[in-house]
Amino acid sequence: MPAPATDSAGQAPAADPGGPRVPTVIADDLHIVYRVQGGRQRGNATAALRRILRREPSGRIREVHAVRGVSFTAHRGEAIGLVGSNGSGKSTLLRAIAGLLPAERGRVYTNGQPSLLGVNAALMNDLTGERNVILGGLAMGMSREEVRERYDDIVEFSGINDKGDFITLPMRTYSSGMQARLRFSIAAAKQHDVLMIDEALATGDKKFQKRSEARIRELRATAGTVFLVSHNNRTIEKTCDRVIWLEKGELVMDGPTEPVLKAYAEENAR
Repeated sequence: MPAPATDSAGQAPAADPGGPRVPTVIADDLHIVYRVQGGRQRGNATAALRRILRREPSGRIREVHAVRGVSFTAHRGEAIGLVGSNGSGKSTLLRAIAGLLPAERGRVYTNGQPSLLGVNAALMNDLTGERNVILGGLAMGMSREEVRERYDDIVEFSGINDKGDFITLPMRTYSSGMQARLRFSIAAAKQHDVLMIDEALATGDKKFQKRSEARIRELRATAGTVFLVSHNNRTIEKTCDRVIWLEKGELVMDGPTEPVLKAYAEENAR
């Protein structure tokens, strides 16, 4: 596999070589390990109940080394695509940056508040889209006045009402694509120090994807940092100036978008 594309300081080129390079995320020899129960002990119900009461383990503990010694520095104004096969550690890396997973070894340093947006980001299914917009905005730190000011733009951006008054219906009546569009629209209404998007643009029609890509470029232009996980290389090509390629939890290549995507495509074509 190709070696990482870095400069003399060991870092990938910045989005704006002429401007100040302000770090927003630093991963320093980061290792993430999951520990899960693996295998079951045989026995009857009485023996199982006895183990529960005694708090005895029900089987051996398996370790999954999901991220292995990953190091990089992200800067303000960068949009960074994450590519790799399924199980390569992309989503795990984002969750670690967001502070949702502890490091087994190494560290993650962030300048500002990271926000993780994924297809599984929680919205309350029994509440209407309208209420979710309000609660989602408040959860991101917006004031009630800011939410009111941006409410119409959020709904319009999401396209929820293009085929009816869906915003007043409970979220459980939405398709997965409608839910993903609303999540992105809520998150994109606020300027983020670090916004991490995990496959949220995979759902939705081309019209919405174009709006989303334009919004990512706006977030970059206003000094934010965007991480984007996507299996659609065209989306990454249009929105990201840098790509990090992971496989089996290890960093394979880190550099400008075009050469990294080219090497990634060539590797997958073998």
